[in-house]
Amino acid sequence: MSDKAILEYGGKRYEFPVIKGTEDELAIDIKALRAETGMVTIDPGYKNTGSCESAVTFLDGEKGILRYRGYSIEELAEKADFLEVAYLLIFGELPNKAQLAKFHNDIKEESQVDEEMKKILDGFPKSAHPMGVLSSLTSALVAFNPTSVDVSSETAMYNSIVRILAKFPVLVAWTLRKKKGLPLDYGDDSLGYVENIHKMMFKRPNQDYKKDPIAIDALDKLLILHADHEQNCSTSTVRIVGSSHAGLFASLSAGISALWGPLHGGANQAVLEMLEAIEADGGDTKKYMAKAKDKDDPFRLMGFGHRVYKNFDPRAKIIKKAADDVLGNLGIQDPILDIAKGLEKEALEDPYFVDRKLYPNVDFYSGIIYRALGIPTEMFTVMFALGRLPGWIAQWREMRLRKEPIGRPRQVYIGENLRSFVPLEKR
Repeated sequence: MSDKAILEYGGKRYEFPVIKGTEDELAIDIKALRAETGMVTIDPGYKNTGSCESAVTFLDGEKGILRYRGYSIEELAEKADFLEVAYLLIFGELPNKAQLAKFHNDIKEESQVDEEMKKILDGFPKSAHPMGVLSSLTSALVAFNPTSVDVSSETAMYNSIVRILAKFPVLVAWTLRKKKGLPLDYGDDSLGYVENIHKMMFKRPNQDYKKDPIAIDALDKLLILHADHEQNCSTSTVRIVGSSHAGLFASLSAGISALWGPLHGGANQAVLEMLEAIEADGGDTKKYMAKAKDKDDPFRLMGFGHRVYKNFDPRAKIIKKAADDVLGNLGIQDPILDIAKGLEKEALEDPYFVDRKLYPNVDFYSGIIYRALGIPTEMFTVMFALGRLPGWIAQWREMRLRKEPIGRPRQVYIGENLRSFVPLEKR
């Protein structure tokens, strides 16, 4: 096979290298395209444009494959915990016992958030969307940690990574407790990383904290499944902001804002809003499945199918069991969750959805689990951000260590040609 791609235009012939990834993905290297031809490519949404070479995550949407650093998502979800996966994503290898213990201890040492951060939180009304609050608080961390990360120093890089992994769950918990009107809570160093997150979020001021193994296991799996997903909108945002040599916290804050959008991280919130609308209309799932199949009906079934996965979402298979465990063991009576189970059953059996591979995706099941755990709908995307944090960090670190150039897309101008200025009195 030729290792060159040929472009012919205007009677001229140009050659561009073809590069191959470790999973045999092929890409045409067009770095020299404009210099050699005077042309650029146009690719709205960058659907066919590789912005980087990355060793973090491999995704094959046609085959339903997701791997972190070469490990299948199925095996990681079954055998690893979230902190192990975070270490793997960021540093490239699974930690041994000593490395994991040090990582966790270092995180616990940095888990205090400056008390003045509470004043910033107090400035938000309870009606503020939690994603806006979280983005602002993350950005505000820069003020309390003003020194830029020395990316040439592994120690400085490690310390910065540990700091954000320690403080971000506190900000998430504070955002939830502000929403619920609960006093702000710090963690407990005797607990595991995810157990501590659960405690900070849900401990009542007048009650002792009780571990809920089923809830914690479901939360751990959800965080693992959301930890990275290749060059999606928020991850690309983190990388392009970081490419200007903006700091880690500022880059993460930008990623949170990108994730906020309903076409990205807001999808699981949209699922619950759809379920609530169905309940308000009487809860007839068959009616809404018929509407979803009617091309002339504007109704769209949220949480089914996936933009990238054309066969099935491998994460959905894993989290379906966790959803079944949570709903079965917690014994929750909730008409919204009953509607969700009804839609799931019909979609998995209806030939229309089966033939089109419109299976429930991870957003469908994660929304169900978060509701069952007592997390408000507006907090769903915040939980997504908590899970995605290690992936964002890993991608930012990789981009800086590879010394990637500042991101600067081109455009094709379609505006007015040169015009003469018309004085105000003559317009």
